[in-house]
This record gives sequence, structure tokens and C-alpha cells, in this order.
Amino acid sequence: MARTGEDRILTVPNALSVIRLLFIPVFLWLLFGRENRHAAAWLLAVLCASDWVDGYIARHFDQVSELGKILDPTADRILLGVGGVAIIVDGSIPAWVGILALARELVVGVAGIVLSLMGARRIDVLLVGKAGNFLLMLAFPLFLASNPDGGAPWHEVARPLAWLCALPGLVLSYYSAYRYVPLAKDALGKGGQGKGRVGSRRR
Repeated sequence: MARTGEDRILTVPNALSVIRLLFIPVFLWLLFGRENRHAAAWLLAVLCASDWVDGYIARHFDQVSELGKILDPTADRILLGVGGVAIIVDGSIPAWVGILALARELVVGVAGIVLSLMGARRIDVLLVGKAGNFLLMLAFPLFLASNPDGGAPWHEVARPLAWLCALPGLVLSYYSAYRYVPLAKDALGKGGQGKGRVGSRRR
């Protein structure tokens, strides 16, 4: 019997999330195999932008799914993590910027898993957290494009744009992590009273 409603698996947003994951090796190949920072930056930018696209489709075309609530944030964290580590290794981003961004994602991700195992209800993603994540996803490809050694022809413009995204992105990301602390306590206290588990409701 075909699945309906939020039990659906085959949806456009879920397909986009899977495609985003499948293209991560291509990004790594462009960056380290071909040493083409310009192409790698554009691909990373497209993959990051696709996060907004699949979320928009899910919300506005009634394609929200339980799988999507797990798959979408998982794909985001993998993309941000792999992209961040790769750009740090490449030397195109200041190490402290990449480490701060990745540390926040690691802590929030682990905390979400722990709370879920403890039976806490799902916590809605905060708008401020979405904004911070979006800015960082813009900053990463911009830092890569700003590398004068094989980066974009407009690398001098990319650098200040990267900083304009990275600094407020970090501030908003860490502020949202701070805001999640009382929400996590409340979710854990209510336990099974709410539906679902800790995760994202972006979809």
C-alpha cells in the first residue's frame, strides 16, 4: 500500500536531500582531485542553496514527511561538516572560523541524539538558528572562491563578502545554541507528552 501524508518517502524534497549527499564526493574531487577551487566553490554554493529549495517545496507543496525531518538536517550537517573540514584542509578559510562553525554543529547534533535517546519530544528549529546556518553555508563557498590560487576571478570581492556572512553567521549560530538550552530542558521534562522526538521541523 502506498504511503500517504507524512509517512511518504518518495517526495521531491527527500530526493533533493539525497542528491545533495551524492554530490559531496564530487565537491571533494573538484577541490582535491582537480584542484579547481572555482568549480568546487560554485558546486558547494549550489548544494547549500538546495537546502532552501527543498524546504520551500516541502512547506508550500504539501510534501512534508517524517523522513524529511530527519534526512534534511542530517544532509545539512554532513554537507557543512565535510565542506568545512575540506576548506580548512585546503587553507582557504581561517581555521578558527571553520572550527567554531563545526564545533557548534557537532555539539548540537550530539545533544539532539542524546535527548532523543532519553525520550525528549522534538524541538522546533529556531529561526535565528536557520539564519546563522544559512549565512555560514554562504560563507564557506565564498571563502573558497576568495583563494587567489585557483579561486574565482572575483576573489578580491569574495573575501569581504565571506566575512560579512561568516561573522554574523557564527554569532547567530551560537546564540541559537544558547537558546536551545532551556528548550532542551523543557523537552526532556515533558518527555513523551509531545509527539515525535528531538529534531527539525523545517519541513
